[in-house]
Amino acid sequence: MNAMTWIYLLIGLVVLVFGADWLVRGASRIAAKVGISSLVIGLTVVAFGTSAPEMAVSVGAALRGSADMALGNVVGSNIFNVLGILGAAALAAPLLVNKQLIRLDVPVMIGVSVLAFVLCMDGNFSRIEGFGFLALLFAYTGWLIFEARREKALEARADENTELKAHGSTWINVGLIIIGLVFLVFGAQLLVGSATTIARAFGVSDLVIGLTIVAIGTSLPELATSVIATIKGERDIAIGNVVGSSIFNLLAVLGAASVVSEGGIKVAASAIQFDLPVMLAVAVVCFPIFITGQVTRLQGAIMIFYYIAYTALLILTARQHEAVSTFQGVLLYAVIPATLLYLVISLWKRPRPAGSVGQFEKP
Repeated sequence: MNAMTWIYLLIGLVVLVFGADWLVRGASRIAAKVGISSLVIGLTVVAFGTSAPEMAVSVGAALRGSADMALGNVVGSNIFNVLGILGAAALAAPLLVNKQLIRLDVPVMIGVSVLAFVLCMDGNFSRIEGFGFLALLFAYTGWLIFEARREKALEARADENTELKAHGSTWINVGLIIIGLVFLVFGAQLLVGSATTIARAFGVSDLVIGLTIVAIGTSLPELATSVIATIKGERDIAIGNVVGSSIFNLLAVLGAASVVSEGGIKVAASAIQFDLPVMLAVAVVCFPIFITGQVTRLQGAIMIFYYIAYTALLILTARQHEAVSTFQGVLLYAVIPATLLYLVISLWKRPRPAGSVGQFEKP
């Protein structure tokens, strides 16, 4: 391994970020022109667009025979989506939670996470299961768009979408989408190749490198989008991006990677025993947090702490460090119980307005 490998890794990450930015910019403007609410834009166009790097990397890894990296990228990205991205966005400003997320999207995210975990327990995510996930993606997306139009959400959001409609012609936006896709594919090839080389040089498994470096790198578009959307007051897009990306990663990215991989995606025992349960737990914990109507700055800080702890545990385990058992014990018997107690108290004491969930005044 030489210095060029690290340079290729950096170039790959930069190209991915620019490609995703152009893709989202063009797609968001086109979506706004046809009249879609901010939440639905966040759940679909923005979420799917910012998850395009995960798609490119995982499919590319599957085609190269790096099934561990393909799976690790999906699982690691979903963990980072909630703990890292949602945590950072909440630190920027407390996030109000739209009622639709509680009724439909968070339950879908939890349900898909449970289904993925169950299907992976036999050590293989097959092509047939991948096709099933892709079918579920089309059904979910179609339902979102159908409901948005049936409820005439575009009229309520007409003023918000005016600025997007005014920027650029349809052909310019289509051009941005095409250029963004080209950059994503190119960046993904650089990233997968260099990350695999680095992992093997340091004796780290493809699964761990996929769960950390690649997962964070391909999630940078989601991070930038959600934080900037929060700062600009578009908090529906910020939360919708996180939830939608998590759903897309499982249904589309894992589904497509298993379809193109001969024999499907092989699932490592360590992923079944640790990483997939963590991904599922992270998805489930969103429900009690969201049902209070907002994600506070304190909760955001707790999420970021847990992501740092998760990453540290991965690294310690990979190095077979003697501190692993102590670290696990502190988390299991002190930190996690304290966090659960905090969540219970938050649910008990949080004032909720009569008649609905999440209708708070802006903090």
